Amino acid sequence: MTTPTWAAASPTRSLHRVRRWRACAAVVAGLCAAGTVVAAPQLDKLRVPAGFRVELLTDAVANARQMTLGRSAGDHGIVYVGSAGAGKVYAVEYQASGRANVRTVATGLQLPTGVAYRDGALFVGAGARVLRFDGIDDKLAAPPAPVLVSDRFPSDTHHGRRFIAFGPDGKLYVSVGAPCNVCLPDDRHGVIQRMNVDGSAIETVARGVRNSVGFDWSPVDRTLWFTDNGRDMLGDDLPADELDRVTRTGEHFGYPFCHQGDSPDPEFGAQRACSEFTAPAAKLGAHVAALGMRFYGGTQFPAAYRGNIFIAEHGSWNRSRKSGYRVVRVAVDGQGRAAAPEPFLQGFLQVDSNGRETVWGRPADVLPLPDGSLLVSDDLAGAIYRVRYGPDVPPAGR
Repeated sequence: MTTPTWAAASPTRSLHRVRRWRACAAVVAGLCAAGTVVAAPQLDKLRVPAGFRVELLTDAVANARQMTLGRSAGDHGIVYVGSAGAGKVYAVEYQASGRANVRTVATGLQLPTGVAYRDGALFVGAGARVLRFDGIDDKLAAPPAPVLVSDRFPSDTHHGRRFIAFGPDGKLYVSVGAPCNVCLPDDRHGVIQRMNVDGSAIETVARGVRNSVGFDWSPVDRTLWFTDNGRDMLGDDLPADELDRVTRTGEHFGYPFCHQGDSPDPEFGAQRACSEFTAPAAKLGAHVAALGMRFYGGTQFPAAYRGNIFIAEHGSWNRSRKSGYRVVRVAVDGQGRAAAPEPFLQGFLQVDSNGRETVWGRPADVLPLPDGSLLVSDDLAGAIYRVRYGPDVPPAGR
C-alpha cells in the first residue's frame, strides 16, 4: 500500500471520507462486537523467550478484554475481565493447581471493556457510564445490582472501549477516544480523565490522545504512561502507535495535528506544529493496535524484565501485511527513557510458506499476578493465557 496524496479537505469531502472509513472499520468491528469465539487457542503455536512457558488459564471468557485483580491470597484469587460486544463482565477464580472457574457477573452492558477494583468493589466502564458492584468477591453466585458512579462520559461507540484504573492518587482514571479516525474533537473526547471514587470532580489529565486503551503508573516516579493508537489511511507504515508518558496535568500529545511526534497530519497539521506537543516515549510500530499495558513489578521473571512495560498488540485491521498480534516488552531506565519494543509473546499470527497470513488470536490486555506470572487476555479466542518463568513443573494437584 502506498501513502496517499492528500489535498486540503472540504467539509463534504471529509464527511465522505469518514463514512468510507467507518464502513471498512465496521467489517472488522463487527467480528469483535459479536462476542463470539472465532478461533480455538493454539498453545503449540505460541513462542516466548527461553525459560518461559505459556499455559491456558481458561478459554471460557468470550471477547475477553481488560483485566483487573480482585481479592487474592498467595497463589489463588479472582481476576475480573471486561468484554466489548459480548456485553458481559466475568469473574475468573484461579487456583494454585492452574485450574480456573469462570462466572458471569454482569450482562447486557454497552461495551463494558474497562474494569477496576478498589476496597472490595468492582468498577466497570461501560459506554457513558461507570458502574460499581459492591462486595463482589463474596457475591459471585448472585452478583449485586450495579450502583451508578457516573453517566457523564460520551456515549459514542466509535473508539468507545474504555480503559479504567485507579491511580496512586486514589482517583479513577478513564480513557475517552476520539469519535473518528481523524477529526478535531471537543474537550470531552481524545482525552484521559480522572475523577473521585464517587464520580465527582472529573478533570482532564492528558489531551491530544486519539484512542488509548491501556495505561499504568511507573513504580519509580508514579508518572502515568499510556498506549495510543495512531490514525488510519496514511499507508502501511505511518503513523506509529505510541507509548506516551504524562509529566504534567493537561499535557497535549498532538492528535489530530501531529502523529508519532514528528509527522504532521495532512489535514490538520498546518494548524499547529509538532514542536508544540509532547513526543512519544517510544514508537511502537504502525497499526499494531497497542492496547492494554502494565509495568512488571514481580520477581518471578529474570532481572532484565523487572520494571519493563508489557504491551498487548491487538493487531492491524487493514494493513497490506499484518502487524502486531503479539505481546511486546519495553525496558524503561531510571530517568524514564524507554527502549525500543522487543517481542515477548508471539504466534497469534501465522504465515505459511506461501506468505498466507492466518490469525487465530488477538491479545487485548496484560496483567501481572502476585506470584509474578503474567496473564494475557485474547478477545478473539475468548481466552486468558498465563506466562510463567522457571522449570516446567506442573502445579500441585494438576
